[in-house]
Amino acid sequence: MRYVIKVGTATLYQNEKLSNRIDSLVEFLVELNKKNEVILVSSGAVGAGYTKLKLDKSNISNKQALASIGQPLLMKEYKIRFEKYNQIVSQVLLTANDFDSRKRTENAKNMIEVLLSNNVIPIINENDAVSIQELLFGDNDQLSAYTAYYFNANILVILSDIDGLYDSNPKENPNAKLLKIVEKINPELMNTPCNPNDKFATGGIVTKLKSAEFLMPRGIDMFLASGFNLDDIKSFLIDGIHKKGTLFKGKKWK
Repeated sequence: MRYVIKVGTATLYQNEKLSNRIDSLVEFLVELNKKNEVILVSSGAVGAGYTKLKLDKSNISNKQALASIGQPLLMKEYKIRFEKYNQIVSQVLLTANDFDSRKRTENAKNMIEVLLSNNVIPIINENDAVSIQELLFGDNDQLSAYTAYYFNANILVILSDIDGLYDSNPKENPNAKLLKIVEKINPELMNTPCNPNDKFATGGIVTKLKSAEFLMPRGIDMFLASGFNLDDIKSFLIDGIHKKGTLFKGKKWK
């Protein structure tokens, strides 16, 4: 199986500092990689940059500058942790626009295949230093969907502060019910306000739904689960037990 795992900024950073959740994430990815192929799509470059330089992130140029500072810092943190398990990782900087060119897409696919065939975990970062698209739309959710499709993944897993899709807003309705399986997305949900829980995050439930909406007709599943506690995703991917989280089913599995 080939998995794309996307981790959001709110999962990686807490109180403007790198959270120890990154240790749990790396441990999980190493375990998953033993019998599968794993591609990690990671947000967090802006948050990493802010730990070194406190710029006003409401300014796009400042956010790009923070991303350029934060990208090598974030990769350093990943590299240190993966080395504990003797796991080789690589950095791949992409934007959604890189998939608009057949030549660039083919070159990227060939490179990813070489990495995966040699048991390397590619870490794809949004290239925010030169592109503002991910800074404005989706906290990298769209890029992770493109990555899953163009790099022939079986499923996209989004780990977030959003632990699944509910039938109503769980912040407003204590009786909101988690939807464990979704085969069709209600168009009304696409108008839900974007209110990320972390000030460095730009995504929300809508950007996750757009990723699912892109993948499902193309026969690729997407699973949305909490990145704060990895028990649900471990249970689903490693043990094959669906406890919590939402599975958006691709057409081919219906």
